[in-house]
Amino acid sequence: MAWCVVPFDAKRRGPVERAEMLQRLGFKNFAYDWRSKDVAAFDAEVRALHKHGINLVAWWFPTDAADPNAKTILDVIQRHGIHPQLWVMGSGSPTKNEAEQAQRTDNEAERIRKIVALAAPCGCKVELYNHNGWFGQPDNEVAVIERLKQKGVDGVGMVYNFSHGHGDMADFPAIWKRIERYVVAVNVSGMVASQRLIPPSQGDKELDMLRTIAHSGWRGPIGLIAEQGGDAEVTLANNLRGLAWLSQEIALPGSGGQRPLLLASGADVK
Repeated sequence: MAWCVVPFDAKRRGPVERAEMLQRLGFKNFAYDWRSKDVAAFDAEVRALHKHGINLVAWWFPTDAADPNAKTILDVIQRHGIHPQLWVMGSGSPTKNEAEQAQRTDNEAERIRKIVALAAPCGCKVELYNHNGWFGQPDNEVAVIERLKQKGVDGVGMVYNFSHGHGDMADFPAIWKRIERYVVAVNVSGMVASQRLIPPSQGDKELDMLRTIAHSGWRGPIGLIAEQGGDAEVTLANNLRGLAWLSQEIALPGSGGQRPLLLASGADVK
């Protein structure tokens, strides 16, 4: 599925142009990342995706149930009879001791519980999104999910983003083992120590990370992000080529041949 497209497309496509672009690239699934300027076009976005046969898998959702945009999104969802996952972020500085950790976990669980309750009538599941800070640490997200279960709230999962997991690279197999049962989607990017945002296949860690995921038996949506900027069509095409190479290498090491040469503003990278 395509993700992080709307705010990072240098061509500033509207809903119809974006759906046409996704269809040209062969995407059948889309996760919707929006900004305040896009609120007025929510209905148009859903209509354009539907017209072009693209499933709206997920919708970036406000962090607070009281945010007016939360109701706006859910009204659109109900109006169109769709049921996307709601991807919810958080933040926070590191906790200093066990008592603070327990309190933070409880507070965050309560915040998410309110969003779950708000979204329930729409049939949408809430998924935690690792995006830096305390909340973005995988083990903290697991703690929040398990605290929610203690509160009687089931069905909350998590989205794992490679681009926010650079601190996990050295210990990824162990981390994956702890989070796998809760992960509902994985967004893939190239992984290097510098934390630069690069396409999949262009880093030196993402192949090993994807092998860990594939060999664990996990199956689910794989997101390709256009957050690198530039023309989103070029960025997503690069990501597709990179993921295809990685898939071959996972299936049979060496079968993918040389790493793909990707495009920069429509020209081959030399």
